[in-house]
Amino acid sequence: MTSKIKKIIKKIPYFNIFYSRIRAYKSVHWRKLNKNIYYPNSNPTNNVLMATSLGDYEMGSLLESTLSAALRLRNSTVDVLLCDSALSGCQMSKIESISPEIMAKEGPISRCDSCINYGKNIFEGAVDNKLYYSEFITSDEYKLAQELSKKIPYEDIKSYKYDDLSIGEHAYAGALRYYARGDLNKEIYGEHILRRYLESALLTAFCLNRILEKNTYDVVCFHHGIYVPQGIITQVCQKKNIRSVTWNPAYKSNTFIFSHYDSYHHTMISEDIDRWKNIKFDSSKEKNIKEYLKSRRQGTNDWIWFHDTPEENAEKIKDELGCSFNKPAIGLFTNVMWDAQLHYESNAFDNMLDWVFSSIDYFSKRPDLELFIRIHPAELRGAIPSRQPLLSEIENKYQTLPNNVFIIPPESQISTYALMDMCNAVAIYNTKTGIEVASEGIPTIVAGEAWIRGKGFAIDVNSKNEYFKILSELPLKSKMPKDKQIHALKYAYHFFMRRMIPIPFIKFDSKTGLYSSSLKSAEKLKPGNFHGLDVICDGIIKGTPFEFDEEFSN
Repeated sequence: MTSKIKKIIKKIPYFNIFYSRIRAYKSVHWRKLNKNIYYPNSNPTNNVLMATSLGDYEMGSLLESTLSAALRLRNSTVDVLLCDSALSGCQMSKIESISPEIMAKEGPISRCDSCINYGKNIFEGAVDNKLYYSEFITSDEYKLAQELSKKIPYEDIKSYKYDDLSIGEHAYAGALRYYARGDLNKEIYGEHILRRYLESALLTAFCLNRILEKNTYDVVCFHHGIYVPQGIITQVCQKKNIRSVTWNPAYKSNTFIFSHYDSYHHTMISEDIDRWKNIKFDSSKEKNIKEYLKSRRQGTNDWIWFHDTPEENAEKIKDELGCSFNKPAIGLFTNVMWDAQLHYESNAFDNMLDWVFSSIDYFSKRPDLELFIRIHPAELRGAIPSRQPLLSEIENKYQTLPNNVFIIPPESQISTYALMDMCNAVAIYNTKTGIEVASEGIPTIVAGEAWIRGKGFAIDVNSKNEYFKILSELPLKSKMPKDKQIHALKYAYHFFMRRMIPIPFIKFDSKTGLYSSSLKSAEKLKPGNFHGLDVICDGIIKGTPFEFDEEFSN
């Protein structure tokens, strides 16, 4: 099929979903292996609930069906939980495939059949039991969820709690993800869709409560740990003191990040620094992390990257921006506004926009400095392109930008890494690029919930006053002290080399955007064949740390 035809197909409503499913069924062959696999466990030592929920989340279904079979080979019983159209709003709902009008009136029903069938097929043979949402929600609970989702005042939804669960927070995050925006203010159907997510969040809570009351599980495993339904699953497990494991695809090719008890959005901030502070950081480890960080400039070792031909030439960067770099340069590196909008106590600002606007206002009074705002390329090139571009927000607020403030838009090929090399200091909100900035010894100011907060090498701020006090000290007289840079490199090593656990047979096709498995035999899932898989299964079964030892290469 030619690329021209593919582009035409993608513009046809709903057909793109059907087309992607055809490709997915062709590329995913793990379900074929599963059909002939059954692992009877007469004396299981561990009971696992694989709370996948979203059968059509291809990466989730692929990895979790694989993990289910691997866990059963390690003497565990595994049940999978899947949605069967019970939820009227979920992570599989996106504005690019379901219009707001249809989503508000009908919900995601147009893709439910695909989701149900795909989940049912890929888990065939890999689990002991398939559980479905509607089996664990009573008619009274459906009515209660509908009533509550309709009567709660709109302005109270985000902070709404039910049974001490942050139902509203995850419903709001789910609606923002659907819209790919940082707020719902300008969306005609925004309130209707938010209420759908609220209803679904309540139903998820009812479902999980009943499952965990009727069945005994040692651990619940699922992806993301935020949004709807996964964020509610996290909170129900926390309240019932049942161990949970969440995961996300990582940046390095064929790797994943797993966390205990909460989403990695939280655990990477709260993680005990003793997990990495005292590791033996020899010359070999230092060389490995520096080589990997260097590779990230081109994305050669990653399956998530944003520049095809990054521009690193200083003179060309100057020409594109119309600047001279004759004054000390300060970087402001943003993140995508809608992504993982959760509440963090440590935030110095109300949100990222508040931080950006406050920074521009401050630097307008500092003509001795130049501010370079690097808008995150994922606004355009991410899995879900943003519908609330930061540049538009800036242009709406400022008719004319100060002469010393320069914007690098998301489509620009200017290398973020080349830009940071020119900076006296860099301020971030929650972008993970802060790890790389600090690893280069560049002073890094943390104004939001970035993962380098509290690690001992960044400049953490907890209030606006603190932030402006730090800015008043710019330009800084020197780079980060050498001992702190080593500290930052240690953390980078921990994050990229230890926390990102490889499963080499999970493949990603950048041309189609599809994941697949190259596994030829289920026997390979037994212990001892893939160190990364062993680390993950041990973490799920035994609660051991999800940390990979790079001395093992498989």
